[in-house]
Amino acid sequence: MANTLPDVMTAIGMDGPGAADVLRTETVSVPEPGVGEVLIRVAWAGVNRPDCIQRAGHYPAPPGASPILGLEVSGQIVAVGEGVDAAHRGRTVCALTPGGGYAEYCCVPAGHCLPVPKDLPLDQAAALPETLFTVWHNVFQRGCARDGETLLVHGGTSGIGTMAIMLAKAFDMQIIVTCGDDTKCDAARGVGADHAINYKTADFVDEVKSITDGEGVQLVLDMVSGDYVPRNLKCLAEDGRHVTIAILGGPKAELNMAFIMSRRLTLTGSTLRPRSNAFKSALCNEIAQVGWPLIEDKTIRPVMDKSFPLAEAAAAHARMEAGDHIGKIVLEVAGG
Repeated sequence: MANTLPDVMTAIGMDGPGAADVLRTETVSVPEPGVGEVLIRVAWAGVNRPDCIQRAGHYPAPPGASPILGLEVSGQIVAVGEGVDAAHRGRTVCALTPGGGYAEYCCVPAGHCLPVPKDLPLDQAAALPETLFTVWHNVFQRGCARDGETLLVHGGTSGIGTMAIMLAKAFDMQIIVTCGDDTKCDAARGVGADHAINYKTADFVDEVKSITDGEGVQLVLDMVSGDYVPRNLKCLAEDGRHVTIAILGGPKAELNMAFIMSRRLTLTGSTLRPRSNAFKSALCNEIAQVGWPLIEDKTIRPVMDKSFPLAEAAAAHARMEAGDHIGKIVLEVAGG
């Protein structure tokens, strides 16, 4: 590691699992990049729902990953590990991390980095990787989304929801979202949703049928699971696809297999973090070729909610868990 780097850094730690207030700053050793890795001096770190779940003790880091929270960052590459071209040093990037983003320095596989366009602020850059990788893989790869199809997304003003809206619209899809109040419905339409349903005042199954003239949607991106799944399936057109990426409503669902068979429905899902570095590198490469130009030409810019200093990570988690945010929450580590 370069001699100009410090031996220790500030990071967010916790004494044990619990509510948001277990988060605190701590001083830890600066990590050294391993084979195929780069070390990023973190400017900003994104805050995501899986961070909150990990903090609560329900989403342990994969073997070998940093126990520090944080799945996406932006910043400058300041050191490279064995097998990585030294030319990477000094580049400004954003990256999907295996963990460790809530810190001044973070090690990331080189293949998980994307170049930050000069006109993209670093706080926005840090808000992109987790949602972009997740939506791209689940909507376009697993969900086989096609131009002209209609997509239903729950949580339309979340980081995932807003990214799904923007990507779907960029590829000429129609998008229906659900939100918890009229203000969020208005915000989702402002991002580009064709229809936004307040699920507290209307039955989204009936609304989807009305919007689609009884046909249903071709694809559902499900972040709730539980008792939402059978309701989601009623929203699907024949040969529709249902992709689950979170289980906020519980891991179990009661299904009518005869209904699934008769309408030839496909149910799938994924979790991104446990996937191999090679898989994520391949996904990053596809995004770089097909999706990243939408960032470079400003077709897509992340919807930003609120930023907090690194030391106030607990407040950032509390805001996310309160459910009042619209778009992405980020932590300022070194700014930029």
